[in-house]
Amino acid sequence: MKKALLILVVLLLAAGAAFGQQKTLIGYVCTNFNDTFQGYIMNEFKGYFAQFAQYTVEFQDAQEDVVKQQDQVNNLIAKGAKALVVVPVNTSAMAPITAAAQKAKIPLVYVNRNPFGAKAPPRGVYYVGSPEVTAGQMQADALGQLLGGQGGVCILMGKLDNEGAIGRTRGNEDTFKAKFKGIKVLAKETGNWQRDQGMSITENWITTYGPQLKAVLANNDEMALGAAQALRAARRTDVIVMGVDAIPDARAAVRNGTLAATVLQDAAGQGRGAAEAAVNALTGKTHPPITNVPFVYIDKNNIAKYP
Repeated sequence: MKKALLILVVLLLAAGAAFGQQKTLIGYVCTNFNDTFQGYIMNEFKGYFAQFAQYTVEFQDAQEDVVKQQDQVNNLIAKGAKALVVVPVNTSAMAPITAAAQKAKIPLVYVNRNPFGAKAPPRGVYYVGSPEVTAGQMQADALGQLLGGQGGVCILMGKLDNEGAIGRTRGNEDTFKAKFKGIKVLAKETGNWQRDQGMSITENWITTYGPQLKAVLANNDEMALGAAQALRAARRTDVIVMGVDAIPDARAAVRNGTLAATVLQDAAGQGRGAAEAAVNALTGKTHPPITNVPFVYIDKNNIAKYP
């Protein structure tokens, strides 16, 4: 009898230890693992959790498919995720994901792309990112001064269902209208955030607009680098090119003069901010519903600070 009781106690202690070692699952659903900038955000997020033994993070790739992203969120909830972090594929189609998290009563953090616009997130939902219109304003302000308020500009836009593309383009256009009426937007076209598409679109603009083309503003660095490549091939050294994100290739291009400027979108700040929001929500600490991570304009004058 005593031996049976001892065995039972040992089994209970072992079960308790195993239970105590269970980790809290956090689900992270990205738009696309092949997106360079999203990779930087994820790396910072992952690095933040290296300090915690009690959490495990599962990363999912939506591959730019909004329905797949919704399914991935539902699967993570079914697996027992206690918090969710989502980079929206389509910022206008996140209502089902928000509803699923609220129904499961788990915190949800949107990062990098804001599905709420000017509205505040609902209770238990957070947003960490940068006010996209500001990046476009920074580009347009600097370009207006470089061009002396005159000239033709083309705009390379990101995916049109994306809040970043919409906000940055609006920042460009509104600034020109308000402050530089002599600058004309010759064309704007989506390059879907891709370098090769930025290059091919710019090749067409070089042919179409010739000497009227004085600048190309891109919603991100990948498209800006593609534009710069097309301009180099055409020996158009007179055209100013600016991007957004300050990825390593773009910083190198600013240093060598290929790009006039980029606008730093702080991937590390966004990844760390999303991680902090998730942990604070899980541990019951107060956290602001919106965390704005500032943009920084980078050109030859301050590029030394950003190796």
